[in-house]
Amino acid sequence: MKVVKILLWRLLALCALLLGLIGIPLPGLPTVPFLLLSAWSAGKGWPALELWLLQHPRYGPPILAWRQHGAVSRRAKWLASLMMTGSVLLMWFSAAPMLLKIILPPFLAGVATWLWLRPEPVSLPPMEQSHDESR
Repeated sequence: MKVVKILLWRLLALCALLLGLIGIPLPGLPTVPFLLLSAWSAGKGWPALELWLLQHPRYGPPILAWRQHGAVSRRAKWLASLMMTGSVLLMWFSAAPMLLKIILPPFLAGVATWLWLRPEPVSLPPMEQSHDESR
């Protein structure tokens, strides 16, 4: 049973990673939330993948910022807000059911509010070596 559980965590990690990678060139598909899911699930069943994601030069910092502080970059907040706004506008001009057109905008407004209330990552200057360490 334990092997099946590990395989399921790995499958979830791979699927989320794949969706995150697909989201890089596609403007409507977010990358970082899928990478967060991938790192989380990899931590449950694939520590090597989790470590690789955390040490990745581009995607490691947002994952660490989320894990340590629940922080989301301002750029990510703007992109997400623009995508949600675009989704609502496209939906209004589509043949979507009226109930969806009524329910989705307030839901996405709530998501956007929650997102903008998240802290932003603090970039710290590189640590200076103390005199004791340089000897």
